[in-house]
Amino acid sequence: MHLAWLLCLALFCVPERVQAQAGAPGLDMPPLSSEYEAWLITIAPGEIYWQRFGHNAIWLREPSKGLDHTFNFGYFDFDQEAFLRRFVTGRMLYQSLAFPAYEEMLGYAREGRSVRAQRLDLSPREYERLRDHLLWHVQPANRDYLYDYYLDNCSTRIRDAIDLALDGELAAVTQSETGRMGFRDHTRRLTSMTWWYYLGLELGLGRPVDHVISRWDEMFIPAVVSLEMTAFERRDSARSLVTADHWVYDANQLAPPGQPPTVWPRYLLLSLFLLVGVWLGGRKWGAAPAFLSRAWLMFGAVTGGLICLLWGLTNHQVVGPNANLLLFNPMFLLALNRRWAKWAVGLVATCGAVAVVQWVWVGWQYNLDVLALGLPLNLAAAACLSRVVRSA
Repeated sequence: MHLAWLLCLALFCVPERVQAQAGAPGLDMPPLSSEYEAWLITIAPGEIYWQRFGHNAIWLREPSKGLDHTFNFGYFDFDQEAFLRRFVTGRMLYQSLAFPAYEEMLGYAREGRSVRAQRLDLSPREYERLRDHLLWHVQPANRDYLYDYYLDNCSTRIRDAIDLALDGELAAVTQSETGRMGFRDHTRRLTSMTWWYYLGLELGLGRPVDHVISRWDEMFIPAVVSLEMTAFERRDSARSLVTADHWVYDANQLAPPGQPPTVWPRYLLLSLFLLVGVWLGGRKWGAAPAFLSRAWLMFGAVTGGLICLLWGLTNHQVVGPNANLLLFNPMFLLALNRRWAKWAVGLVATCGAVAVVQWVWVGWQYNLDVLALGLPLNLAAAACLSRVVRSA
């Protein structure tokens, strides 16, 4: 169940609403320069782990219609029917909501998150399409949608709204363009600063996030939408779509790494540290290595069983197929039975060898970090059980 929470929380783009209070940071709101304006709002990642992916919204300003609101798709309701079941099974209902722009952006500023506003050069007809689309989606009867981590989230809905306004221009250009990075690469680079969070996602995310994706798909990340809008040119006139780029609030944050960093050595060191600790504990306090070996393999079996459940019985389609089942496998439960222990030893060793081949020669799924942590512990547990079996 813990893995399910990690997988779900990891990719939620949930902005926390914060009421204006005394001493709140000031916002530099751009002046209204025409009878209507549409701005892409991009919020930088936050310090809390569920804020790592950032957030975005569309800000409409049209005084004649009483509009000065941000529209975004990143809210959910704890009181929705069967919330816990939906959460665990990957069928979360998210909502499209609109809020007064100043209030919403102030909340992000108070969290210390930068807020960037990019004005979109839209014709009256394009603006009307965008406005009507957003107003329709925030109606109570229309605001709920089935959330998907990578394919239908708070950022892809902003992308789709802009593409609708542009009559498909954005999709026509970006769907045929290969993405700079894939789903896993973006996930790794944006979560690498929190080791347990990063490792939990690397353990749970399977082969589906390793496919090559298009630039269109890559806009599941809010910052990528912002970058694409900056570079986008209209096909009819080659003019830039963004006519003004303005920082409503600049928190001078440290930017996330542009590429996924190399972090597998820290997980290898962690596994070696645990092995040394077990060895020293056995020498000093007489801890039973066989018991600890079986306990580790039982943990691996339970973890592998959870991966299989999430893969086979829920909508968490990003979980499987998963090469990490070679390192955390439900069949490791054989080690608990003395008669089957020798088969468990062979299974652990064989799965470890296949996992190495998968990474070194096949490259079917990136799991080097999980391999660095799990393989030394698995092999040490298998070696310990092998000695026990021989002595018995």
